[in-house]
Amino acid sequence: MARRPSRHQPRRIPRALSLAASVAWGELRHDPARAALLGVRLLPGRVRRGVEGVERRLAARARTAGPAAAPSAARVPTPAGRSVRPQPGRVLHVVTNGLPFKHAGYTVRTQALAEAQRAAGLDPHVVTRIGFPVAQGVLDARPLQIVNGVPQHRLLPLVLPYGQGAALARNAELAGRLVERLRPAVLHAATDHANGRVALALRETYGLPVIYEVRGFLEETWLTQAAGRGPDDETYRARRALETYCMRRADLVLTLGTAMKSEIVGRGVPEERVLIVPNAVDGTFLAPPPDGAELRTRLGIAADDYVVGTVSSLTPHEGIATLLHAGAELRRRGVPLRLLIVGEGPERPALQALAGRLGLDDGTALFTGRVPHRQVRSYHAVLDVFAVPRTDERVCRLVTPLKPVEAMASGLPVAASDLTALRELVQPEVNGRLITPECPQAWAEALEVLLYSRKRRQEWGASARALVARDRTWKRVAATTREAYRALGCV
Repeated sequence: MARRPSRHQPRRIPRALSLAASVAWGELRHDPARAALLGVRLLPGRVRRGVEGVERRLAARARTAGPAAAPSAARVPTPAGRSVRPQPGRVLHVVTNGLPFKHAGYTVRTQALAEAQRAAGLDPHVVTRIGFPVAQGVLDARPLQIVNGVPQHRLLPLVLPYGQGAALARNAELAGRLVERLRPAVLHAATDHANGRVALALRETYGLPVIYEVRGFLEETWLTQAAGRGPDDETYRARRALETYCMRRADLVLTLGTAMKSEIVGRGVPEERVLIVPNAVDGTFLAPPPDGAELRTRLGIAADDYVVGTVSSLTPHEGIATLLHAGAELRRRGVPLRLLIVGEGPERPALQALAGRLGLDDGTALFTGRVPHRQVRSYHAVLDVFAVPRTDERVCRLVTPLKPVEAMASGLPVAASDLTALRELVQPEVNGRLITPECPQAWAEALEVLLYSRKRRQEWGASARALVARDRTWKRVAATTREAYRALGCV
């Protein structure tokens, strides 16, 4: 196990500044908006909060970092290295980013899975993408941090080469040195394809088995956000090909649900090599919920108001606009409704403007921004119904999200768009209701019936919690991954 660093370990600011300068210089030559975005993110917190609008506009204008790799260049050069003697049970998770610097469903899943594996007797380590977190605007170049018992390793050279191919070659080189020190028995890479390609390159050098965990289809997410682009777009096709490359070449593929497994098998991966490891919760989400009265008061919500809300990234495919339109309709009908939107994202300014046009800016629609994950259950305690109004996009039909699982664990009934991936969570009239996506009238009708039936909400919420407690705990997921490692001879 790696040594735990001191709480006061220096952040290695000179190295961080050197790395940040190399990133900024590369971006300045190819995408000035990304260079400016990095500059804003490097500002002190108080100053940065004062220019949040500028940061959002820059983020909307900035392209994906670096030139896209062509499918023909999928293979990352094999790093030089020496043979290692794997330590049974030691796992190296190869991921894009991690806690404590990035809070999102992706990083929460990485951390929760690693903690559960550690409790199950495995020895998990996490290594983040080269340049993280400095390349995202955090001046911290410590090579190791321990996050709740899990070692998080950073790959932070003095200079980061520009372009995906050069950066991933350097990524593989630095990760190879880490492999030689740690001697893991398995490389467990999670989307996107860059992590999978690095892990596959390390397999060639060290002979270690590779698991590729498909947490989403990011090329599909990109397509929903790329105005005027379609499935024939060159960038989309390249990203899809790279993801498929990793799926087919991994020793085993893990994914979140049945719809995702079907998609992966449809890309040519044998069904027996695809294992479902769903999104899950830990014991804190299954504990009795906190009292929501104090937070309701702080938010200005009256005791007799109904509250429908969500915890989500504010992106177009989450469909928050549908919820706002439905809320406006319910207010016109006289329903004492408040909408609680917890989260941050590029759509927030547009959604707040829409709320204003719908007459919901009187406090009916509350936008809290991002809240720490440890506080999410306090916001659950305020809600009567948890909403998942996702749009009818391909990515939404495929990917089962984490946030409704957490809400179900808190005993909330779920109103969700009637999409294949969400049918894996919501059993109609048992733990929630499925509603026609992008149809505010249907959402208003369904929510009105549910809000005026306290007994139904309580029964559905109890069923939702029971389903999660039975099938979707990190302890159970960790046991599944342990058996997968055992099948590959890693335990």
